[in-house]
Amino acid sequence: MKGGAELGMSLMRECITERHELSRALIVDDDPGQRSLLESAVSNAGVEVASAEGGRAALEMLDQGPWDLVISDVKMPDMDGFELLKAIRQKGVEVPILFVTGYADIKDAVSAMQMGAIRYLEKPIDLHELKEVLDEVLEGEDSEEQALPLLEGTVVEAPAMKNLFEEVALIAPSAARVLITGESGVGKEVLAEHLHAWSDRSAGPLIRINCAAIPENLLESELFGHEKGAFTGAERKHEGCFLRANGGTLFLDEIGEMALSLQAKMLRVLQDGVVTPLGSSHSVKVDVRVISATNQELEKRIEEKSFREDLFYRLNVVELFCPPLRDRSEEVVHLAKTMAVAFAKETRRFSPGFEKELLAYSWPGNVRELRNAMERAVLLSRGGILLPEHLPDRILKASPSEGKAKLSASEGSGAKALADRELDWILKALEEHGGQRTAAAKALGISRRNLLYKIKKMESLGMKIPPPGGRS
Repeated sequence: MKGGAELGMSLMRECITERHELSRALIVDDDPGQRSLLESAVSNAGVEVASAEGGRAALEMLDQGPWDLVISDVKMPDMDGFELLKAIRQKGVEVPILFVTGYADIKDAVSAMQMGAIRYLEKPIDLHELKEVLDEVLEGEDSEEQALPLLEGTVVEAPAMKNLFEEVALIAPSAARVLITGESGVGKEVLAEHLHAWSDRSAGPLIRINCAAIPENLLESELFGHEKGAFTGAERKHEGCFLRANGGTLFLDEIGEMALSLQAKMLRVLQDGVVTPLGSSHSVKVDVRVISATNQELEKRIEEKSFREDLFYRLNVVELFCPPLRDRSEEVVHLAKTMAVAFAKETRRFSPGFEKELLAYSWPGNVRELRNAMERAVLLSRGGILLPEHLPDRILKASPSEGKAKLSASEGSGAKALADRELDWILKALEEHGGQRTAAAKALGISRRNLLYKIKKMESLGMKIPPPGGRS
């Protein structure tokens, strides 16, 4: 298998559906993780990339042009993005400028457009939206799409999942922190495994920790470690997850369950890159990429003052939404067969009735529930064929009409696959807010990631959606 860095670069090139003639882009961002993500995404679109840690450094690099595009953060300590834009224009340079920020404001967006910026993107960056900008600014041509080398046992059949794994391939080689969202049991850990395996950290460790499974008073020690005698029961020195993951990746599952007091300490580690074990006066520098996951609406937790907004933005450089299994019906039978082979250690045949029951059920517990059902079915089957009676009673007793309705909603053809009323609400909200996804999501009372998921689903059905920024 290729090395992590080589494989990651190869994957990103395979996932770009359009290539551009060689152009030059200057990326300006004081956050190393964000800068790395942008460098990876832009360079693998066939664009030569240079980067600067701030506005003043970027101005010094202008003379090294010509530049075809400048991508700049807005909030930077030495010179903000608007000051940079003014200075660039004062130099007489008419290069297109794209602003990226985690603190979007509609007034700032209007000001940026009036000053000559071509777009105003919000963090976490939507890679499809970024690619739209590259396509607009840079001239391109089609290239063939190639299959991704998935880890063993991974099934990707649904269009939404194919798009998702293409995003994973784009993000993996960067150092950007990633927040994976979605219902419980959808496979968020599988995405984390691919982010690690396709990165240049693949030779390093992937350490997993479930924040909900460890008592609050022990979680701090598990994360940061402790010295002998640091607290009652600390009979020996313990190396925490950050130290064990040094040079690799740390996956924090159920990050929304972390206590506020511990969130503050986590923020300091992410900001400074140093860990201080409990009972120690010495800090240790660590090089760890953090990937977190949650099934909660962290935006609501922020409003409730139970999750820190600054930590949310630190963790959420890129957000990946993993759809529920009911919206990936194309994968149910494929997943079930893969699981059956894993449990039985040999191929198992499915009767027509067995497959019918799998497809008719809505799988509220997602992939985890399917795995449990398949383990039971394999244990109960005496021969090589799996029958309906091998499935749990709750699946067999589920309302056929309910299952068919949910299946139709996930598989349906044309606009009727979505409720007409919901479709009207989404389109109206986007039009009223000039295509701004975040503002439309707030008006609809849903999270931005859920709105983006619905938009992608609508686009796959051939519906025309107002573009970001209200451009037509």
